[in-house]
Amino acid sequence: MEVPPPLVLKRSLFVPSKTLMGPGPSNCSQRVLEAMSNPVLGHMHPECLQIMDEVKEGIKYIFQTLNDATMCISGAGHSGMEAALCNLIEENDVVLLGISGMWGHRAGDIARRYGADVRFVEASFGRALTLEEIRFAFDTHKPRVFFVAQGDSSTGILQRHISEIGDLCRQYDCYLVVDVVASLGGTHFLMDEWKVDVAYTGSQKTLGGPAGLTPISFSKRALTHIKQRKTKPKVYYFDVLLIGQYWGCYGTPRIYHHTISSTLLYGLREALAHFCAMGLKNVVQRHLECSQRLQLGIEELGLEMFVQHEPDRLPTVNAVKVPFGVDWRKVADYAMRKYNLEISGGLGPTVEHVFRIGLMGENATLEKVDMVLSILNEAIQSIKLRAIKTERSKI
Repeated sequence: MEVPPPLVLKRSLFVPSKTLMGPGPSNCSQRVLEAMSNPVLGHMHPECLQIMDEVKEGIKYIFQTLNDATMCISGAGHSGMEAALCNLIEENDVVLLGISGMWGHRAGDIARRYGADVRFVEASFGRALTLEEIRFAFDTHKPRVFFVAQGDSSTGILQRHISEIGDLCRQYDCYLVVDVVASLGGTHFLMDEWKVDVAYTGSQKTLGGPAGLTPISFSKRALTHIKQRKTKPKVYYFDVLLIGQYWGCYGTPRIYHHTISSTLLYGLREALAHFCAMGLKNVVQRHLECSQRLQLGIEELGLEMFVQHEPDRLPTVNAVKVPFGVDWRKVADYAMRKYNLEISGGLGPTVEHVFRIGLMGENATLEKVDMVLSILNEAIQSIKLRAIKTERSKI
């Protein structure tokens, strides 16, 4: 018996317009959306390779690096984490993970699958790691690889002192991997100056591009280590020596590694072009100003930020404590149903504890901040009022 075509695909596609102010993705600009409507190119066509070269230069700028091994992994942000770890780790290497939310644990899960001896240094709930805690962990574990998320989107915590951590890694002959998926563009990051060996970010966060390509860069030191591995990286798809040849990183003829999406390249290229035109310092300053305004507004509403120590708050993903007796799902549903506005709940250790409000890219404006504060307050008050009426009706 032949399977009939699904009836749902006979309908025309409809996608509603929403304001995405959760932890990501953020809204793409009209410039990015229009770029993605261009004709598809072959993955080895010279025009496609030229766009890849332009994307590569943009990534170097946003990371503030001159690394030759700068490229994109075809995949979401997790692919950057996977590529960083599977290229650096060999069997029984000690890998130390900095924990200020869920992403260090996720990286530890990945590292363990590559045969690493996984150790953790964990901050207390709701705060960033101190340099003293990290130094003690280095002295105790003597890691080969240290992973830390500069911004943990599950908790809204900003891990500062990356420069000092870079110096510490050199002292211990350790490779520093920094996840800047949620932080890049919202706070300062200087890959070369801070001695970071591998950094990766998300195209769909502050950059405002489409998800599906992950900018990543490897230092010369890291690349030398990878070339001197005893065994090849365990995953062909994430082998940075092969992907880098496809991206023209090493001065050798380009090879076919996989079929990249030219459509995603167009979107990322235009997102990077817009970012570069505004200037890195200006972008960071705008995100900081928006976060400060949001934090002030949260205080005026009688609400409380999850991260108590203000310098440890991530400007791009702002975690707000859910008020006692309020169901965060009802607040999020109200905002989405009435205003097509996304406000997210917690993730990992903050589930049921926080709202997460994203201020990234197109949505990092003072007008959007005022809008989300107004809707958040309206939603909370509406739900509280409804709860009171329900209780009275029981009397």
